[in-house]
Amino acid sequence: MTLRLISAALLCGTLATRAPGQAQAPAKLRIIAIGAHPDDCDIKFAGTAAKFAKAGHAVKFLSVTNGDAGHQATAGAPLAKRRFLETQESARRLGIMEYEVLDNHDGELLPSLEVRRQVIRAIRKWKADIVIAPRPNDYHPDHRYTGVLVQDAAYMVVVPNVVADTPPLDRNPIFLYYQDGFQKPAPFRPDVVVPIDDVWDTKINAMDAHVSQFYEWLPWVDRKLDTVPKDPKERKAWLSSQRLQPVNDAVRKSLTEELGEAAAAKVQRVESFELCEYGRRPSLDELRAMFPLK
Repeated sequence: MTLRLISAALLCGTLATRAPGQAQAPAKLRIIAIGAHPDDCDIKFAGTAAKFAKAGHAVKFLSVTNGDAGHQATAGAPLAKRRFLETQESARRLGIMEYEVLDNHDGELLPSLEVRRQVIRAIRKWKADIVIAPRPNDYHPDHRYTGVLVQDAAYMVVVPNVVADTPPLDRNPIFLYYQDGFQKPAPFRPDVVVPIDDVWDTKINAMDAHVSQFYEWLPWVDRKLDTVPKDPKERKAWLSSQRLQPVNDAVRKSLTEELGEAAAAKVQRVESFELCEYGRRPSLDELRAMFPLK
């Protein structure tokens, strides 16, 4: 059954029950997470995606490139095909509705008009309420330009005469950024923090589907390929240990605002998001009410 968000729900329609004093969220949301490569959404959003999907929301992952350069021994069409199959297995493990991969070359992405049109179409076709993407400052040009492309699409998704072959959205979605550690031109600001201790194994299981990346390419480029266990169970445990990062002070502060000091102190694993200046600008309470914070 197609999940549809009634536009008025964010203001006065059918709302899910929340704790007293908190804003209320619509019963169903449509979320699209956008990354540059066919494993980026898993790294930044898989835990939150699993929670959204379990709650009945419609979640889609979109990779703007096909990943055809990200390996030390394979390249081109064979690698792109392998990575596409990995995305489909990841989607199955997460329980999300779709994982789309656009056919743009890895390592060659530019914020061109044609790719912007692809992003606009994808957001419109998904009828997105929430769009999540990288900030446009990152070590990898594909990551940076994915952030630029999504920013460039943020207003155009409601303009009928732009990409006129796909109907525009009735109103602008909420756009957010994934967490990163880059400090210039400004550090990441955690407006929403989602605890993912309860879905950590689900996130690692989704990442585990990307064998070409987490057990081959990334360890090779980091010069630690010889540390990857051969046994599938052991390497999944190794992956979990590699991906566990401490909760920094800014994230802990937002988490405490959301959950209270006692509950926040128990949280070890999170995914955090910053509200973009483009798109719809909800209040902080309304924004946090949309996310699975417990």
